[in-house]
Amino acid sequence: MILIDGKKVGNEIKAELAEKILPLKEAGKKVPGLVTILVGEDPASQVYVNMKSKACIKIGMLSKIEKLPAETTEEELLALVVSYNRNPDFHGILVQLPLPKHISEDKVIETISPEKDVDGFHPISTGNMVIGKDTYLPCTPFGVVELLKRYNIETKGKHVVVVGRSNIVGKPVANMMLQKKVGANAIVTVVHSAAKDISYFTKQADILIAAMGVPEFIKADMVKDGVVVIDVGTNRVDDPSTDKGYRLTGDVDFENVSKKASYITPVPGGVGPMTITMLLYNTYEAFLKIEKN
Repeated sequence: MILIDGKKVGNEIKAELAEKILPLKEAGKKVPGLVTILVGEDPASQVYVNMKSKACIKIGMLSKIEKLPAETTEEELLALVVSYNRNPDFHGILVQLPLPKHISEDKVIETISPEKDVDGFHPISTGNMVIGKDTYLPCTPFGVVELLKRYNIETKGKHVVVVGRSNIVGKPVANMMLQKKVGANAIVTVVHSAAKDISYFTKQADILIAAMGVPEFIKADMVKDGVVVIDVGTNRVDDPSTDKGYRLTGDVDFENVSKKASYITPVPGGVGPMTITMLLYNTYEAFLKIEKN
């Protein structure tokens, strides 16, 4: 069994980006810029936003965090997004989700200019992804595909089973894996809670992508020998034996499934670090396209 190290791959990609940005900075030229907009005081969102900003700065990108109070109106938030659509110093706009209930997430996402949609959530980005056109891919599924590529795991003609159908991971990763492209070109099955027996499908997987948000749902008797397992789940489980009182676990019973797998991602340290990495990658690509135009 080979452990797929997302932290290592993420650091490699960030180093590649830093190498491209450094000459721009040294020459006093414009560098890629990302603005992250945070509405409210959600502790997890604050952590994510700070991590994204630090990652940007570390590789030489321009980073800005706009912190707004929870009572910010939808109109005020949309006006701020529009102002950054027009701001030439910022090539990526990310509005941290979830938003307060009085603000429509769909409306906010649709207001972000598609050319600055580095999260890959705009309907135009989603449509381009589905039909296989060049676009910004959503960061977590993009990270999954990149891990498979960087570990030289064959996907062409393989049976990929995706467990989960969220708009953030399940649906996009299924679409990405069936594209006629390098690192994809797979036969894809999406299985979810409506299935009478999920294990009937998971046992057929050459590559299993677990993204349902249920701690350790995938057991060893649900997979075949030699399976490649990509665990996207990050679940907080009570554990009084730890200092924090909890531990992080994936959607896969790692201890037992790893004994049957040929490759597997750990949680934490697998897919997680790739999400911010691919956000930086998308921001750099947006910079290239916008400055070229």
